[in-house]
Parts: sequence; C-alpha cells; structure tokens
Amino acid sequence: MKFLIVYSSKTGNTKKVAEALARVAPIGSEIHSIEEAGDADGFDVIFAGYWLDRGGVDEKMKKYLRTLHKKKIVLFETMGADPESEHAIIGFANAAMVLPEGNTVIGVFALQGEINPALLETMRTMGITTPHCGPEMEKCAAQAVGHPNKVDLEKAETYMKSFSEKCQRYFV
Repeated sequence: MKFLIVYSSKTGNTKKVAEALARVAPIGSEIHSIEEAGDADGFDVIFAGYWLDRGGVDEKMKKYLRTLHKKKIVLFETMGADPESEHAIIGFANAAMVLPEGNTVIGVFALQGEINPALLETMRTMGITTPHCGPEMEKCAAQAVGHPNKVDLEKAETYMKSFSEKCQRYFV
C-alpha cells in the first residue's frame, strides 16, 4: 500500500507530525507540503494534515481537500486546544464537510501544537474575547507550549504503524 501524506503547516507543528508519519509509512509512500502536493492518483490512502483555524480547516487545505475524488482519507490536525476535546471533534466534522461526495474518511487523529505567538499577541492587543480567546485561550496556550513534543510524535508514529497494519489486513 502507498500513502500520500499532504500537510499544511503555518508554524511547523503539522509538518513535524507529517514527518513522523512519513518515517514509518509503508515503502513507496510520499510526503508533500500543501504547496507541493500533486496528483493523488496512484495512492491507496491520503493523509491530509492541517492546523485548526477557528475550529475549521485552514484555507490551503480546504482548497486541496476539494480536489479529492473517490479517495480513502485520514484526517490529522494540530491545535492549541486539548486534542481529545469537543473542539477537535468539531474540527474533524468541518474537514469532512469540505470533502466532495464520494470520498471516505477512514481515520482521524489530533495532536496538540503550540499556538502561534503572533496570533496570541494579536488577540491580546485587540482585547478579543470569544470562546477561542481570553482566559481559556491563555490556559490552552500555556499547556500547548512545546507541542508537538517527542511523546506526541511517537503517538503519530504508533498511529501510522497500527493503521498500516490494519490496511494490510483489511484492504489488500
């Protein structure tokens, strides 16, 4: 089986996760940034990685997801919030809604990533208070410092190994 790993990364968080996946992906798999992503034909599974932007997929990945047709897709996301939170689930739902009909999401996983310091400063300066800003955001930002870390990247590798094994068992 050949996997295509495509990622959109603004701060490097999602890129680190994509690289961890690629290290243990099946032989013949490829990794590309969203800017270098080519044709998805010839790959058995597409891993689409993105950073959450206000609870949704970043614009570059949205555009890419809309080009996929009749593909098996694994969505992976990085965010400042807890990766097991409702925020993560909503992110996956929003990503799945972008996909054209006929695609199948066959896996998802999320990891925490450090919040962009420039974004934090902008929100502080503007005094923005929303569910994504204010005291709750400051708490998330503090908890997210240093993520994805070694443990997070090992989780990504473990996910890929387990997923690859299941694909061999069920899809070949």
